[in-house]
Amino acid sequence: MAHIDLGVNEKEFPGISGPMQFRPETAKPLNELAEVLLRSPNTLTSGERELIAAYVSGGNECRFCCASHSAFAAAQLDGGIGVVNLVVADPDAAPISAKLRALLRIAAAVREGGRTVTTELVAAARAEGATDIEIHDTVLIAAAFCMYNRYVDGLATFAPEDPEQYAKRAQRIVESGYGA
Repeated sequence: MAHIDLGVNEKEFPGISGPMQFRPETAKPLNELAEVLLRSPNTLTSGERELIAAYVSGGNECRFCCASHSAFAAAQLDGGIGVVNLVVADPDAAPISAKLRALLRIAAAVREGGRTVTTELVAAARAEGATDIEIHDTVLIAAAFCMYNRYVDGLATFAPEDPEQYAKRAQRIVESGYGA
């Protein structure tokens, strides 16, 4: 049960959707940020950007966000949930590009604290072909998901156990985006 009365059935509005129903005026900019970061045109695919969100959320132990964004990434990546689960557990052992692996190292550093992103991490990502936009967006995705994770967990929102619930929502996000 959430720490506050969100005024909704938590099973109908799990995770971040409950607080977004509670405060639609804050939901709008949060959804707009997610839409820009995860779905707008970019040299990183939407699946790769969702994977960064899932990875950060997993590191933050935010069960709802990790499961949600893992499902969203799996719906858009070759290899599906198997690859996503490998990345969340250990990106170094996962079958992903060296560039994405280097960007995930930056995301992990952001998750620990912004000042843990070093010149060496950025140089390593550039050496693997990462652009300044990709580095920027990785940092912002990681920072935003630290906020989203703390929002969800700070209010003790409900996280379904059934992976199928996340997979169903993934189809809606892939087709219609955030805020739809």
